[in-house]
Amino acid sequence: MTTSVVSIVYVNDAPAAARFYGDLLGMSPSFETPGYITFDLGPGADLGLWSGQFEDLSPDVPRTSEVCLAIDGGRPDELNATFEQWKSKGVTILREPHDAGFGLTFLAADPDGNRIRVAPKG
Repeated sequence: MTTSVVSIVYVNDAPAAARFYGDLLGMSPSFETPGYITFDLGPGADLGLWSGQFEDLSPDVPRTSEVCLAIDGGRPDELNATFEQWKSKGVTILREPHDAGFGLTFLAADPDGNRIRVAPKG
């Protein structure tokens, strides 16, 4: 049996969210329907964007989970370069790069207010 972990992020508009995440990840979706779009992140891992599950998701509502994009090697220069790139694209930054005990990390948000952490791969 093949097992895959799919992290699902609820969004207002799946195609718009897919454009946002596709730009950040530098990839195209692996599966698309009007309300559900996935990205193949590698063996056993997918990111799913699902709309229509909630009405009018607001960025103002506090979130209790994050999608974490782990950078191989986790060098501070790589993380800082990703931070500067995202900032130049107008991505909402919730917390600038800082040492969180496991390495340098920063926190951003997608247009629906879902939290995205960038951190070193453990």
